[in-house]
Amino acid sequence: MISYRKLSQEEITALKANLCFCSDWSQIEVREGFSPEYVHHTRFSGNIRLGAFNKEFSLPGGMKKHSGLFHTTLHNVTVGDDCCIENVKNYIANYVIGNDCFIENVDIILTDGVSSFGNGVEAAVLNETGGREVMIYDRLSAQAAYIMALYRHRPELVSALRKMISDYVAKVSSDTGSIGNNVIIADTGYIKNVRIGDCCKIEGASRLKNGSINSNAHAPVHIGVGVIGDDFIICSGSSIEDGVTFSRCFIGQACQLGHTYSASDSLFFSNCQGENGEACAIFAGPYTVTHHKSTLLIAGMFSFMNAGSGSNQSNHMYKLGPIHQGIMERGAKTSSDSYILWPAKVGAFSLVMGRHVSHQDTSDLPFSYLIEQQSTSFIMPGANLKSVGTIRDAKKWPGRDKRKDPDKLDSINYNLLSPYTIQKMLKAVDILKNLQKVSGETSDAYTYQSGKIKRSSLLNGLKYYGMAIDKFLGNSLITRIMASNAKSIEELREYFVPKSAYGDGDWVDLSGMIAPKKAVSDLLDDVEKGIITDVDALNDRFASLHKAYYDYEWRWASHIIESYYKINLNTVSAETLCALVARWKESVTGLDNLVYADAGKEFSLSAMTSFGADGDEAQRASDFEQVRGSVFEADPFVKSVKEHIRVKSALADTVLEVISSL
Repeated sequence: MISYRKLSQEEITALKANLCFCSDWSQIEVREGFSPEYVHHTRFSGNIRLGAFNKEFSLPGGMKKHSGLFHTTLHNVTVGDDCCIENVKNYIANYVIGNDCFIENVDIILTDGVSSFGNGVEAAVLNETGGREVMIYDRLSAQAAYIMALYRHRPELVSALRKMISDYVAKVSSDTGSIGNNVIIADTGYIKNVRIGDCCKIEGASRLKNGSINSNAHAPVHIGVGVIGDDFIICSGSSIEDGVTFSRCFIGQACQLGHTYSASDSLFFSNCQGENGEACAIFAGPYTVTHHKSTLLIAGMFSFMNAGSGSNQSNHMYKLGPIHQGIMERGAKTSSDSYILWPAKVGAFSLVMGRHVSHQDTSDLPFSYLIEQQSTSFIMPGANLKSVGTIRDAKKWPGRDKRKDPDKLDSINYNLLSPYTIQKMLKAVDILKNLQKVSGETSDAYTYQSGKIKRSSLLNGLKYYGMAIDKFLGNSLITRIMASNAKSIEELREYFVPKSAYGDGDWVDLSGMIAPKKAVSDLLDDVEKGIITDVDALNDRFASLHKAYYDYEWRWASHIIESYYKINLNTVSAETLCALVARWKESVTGLDNLVYADAGKEFSLSAMTSFGADGDEAQRASDFEQVRGSVFEADPFVKSVKEHIRVKSALADTVLEVISSL
């Protein structure tokens, strides 16, 4: 407990000599070690508490400034030890300021009345006219937001969540704001009702009103020049720079917004990036990225998404208002100048090119290309499974997790193949085979969801999906075999028996977290029943589901293995297992070879166009070599694909040896 004392008469005299003013000096309390030497031209009112000013700040360029109070006005303020507060144009009111803070050249910092500091603000995501509002708060996770936005078919659940959040809002509401330790606020305008965490840097911001900046020593937050924010939560490790404007927004952990980006009524979760463009009423799940000035994201749900330049969507058909929404499932991306008329739903890891206005739902055709040709939407099922870009994305996401905070709010599953995507591929195979059956195997094109599928695309889709299904099921089986340490085929069969309670049935993707639908439903039942009543307990339950993913995955995969390959793992023979491993090896290497071939296009003659600007073909090749490398096989990603083929082939041989030894 920090102890304070009243000012001595000598200290009051010294402060007056330093041109300080207070109508009632008895309302000022100070720490032991306080000296009036470094308090000049300061006006005090209300209840004031001051720390000791002993530290000297070293500034860029070699400048040094001693801690203290200079040319400022304080009203109902507590100032910690070793702070430097200088040149406050108006005043600081109703704040507790931590230790070692540097506040200089600001207009005003105040808390006016009781504030929740952005907690409880409602962001009208997906539907601008309302109906899917998400209450933002400090501890909001992508999973909790997903439920609140999309599970409106369970009104009791939504009501329970709102009650839970309202209880949290009541706990954090106060008539006094806080500025943590080691905070820098410089050259900043208007700050009202903003709670600022440790180690935050606010440099040149224009206006910040009604929000929380949840910075900490592990993951500081930086707010840069010209930023304007109203009604917001900013989580640890995020950076908001260069004229960004936002209102009614949640900005999650390690997000980056810059270059005049603007956003309203939007949620951005872990590792999102937004530059130059605009967002309105979007649900940006983890790793949603948009860099281009001409790009508008509106009324959509995204995750692991990259928006091409000029990407645009419409949620308003000029009838009942902007009421339409769209979903691009995880990993879906848009090319330059793409357009989608909502409502629409794009399958996981799909690529959208061109303009699409017929409200497709390709969610059961993941890894597809959705391409416009002559105003018609053509679907190429599974084509993205052989794309080098898809595999490269999957490899880079874990390495680009910039969250430094040990308390991670979002549960993120990076797996490209999972029960969530494989269940869709199984449906896709049935859909494509049924199209063949209904329209005839020799048809030139098939109609699906207001789009067209060419015969060659359908046949390729069946091939690609089959290879991916074999790869995933084989991965699960081989992982189980290698972890078993079985000494006999009987022990191995016993190890095949799933131990988890969940895994059967459909799986869902809760904005980054993949889990069995039944497990999620049971969790939500506990919220409705009042068993889960705390926002942190809710996050813990989501985290526990995420942690158990591989146990749940095996339960699902083991049953699919039995039905798909028509075997029984309780009685499976070594010969059958060897055949499945060989099938897995063929699929893995087959897909890798397709990716390898796709990567080779980047080294074709057409890829050299624009190289060697003023030379002949030899100079063009030389220029290309200097920039991109001379040997296709030397490219780092290409080398990783070849290494993957080698490693997986060796693994297959090892597994076959293990099975043969039983």
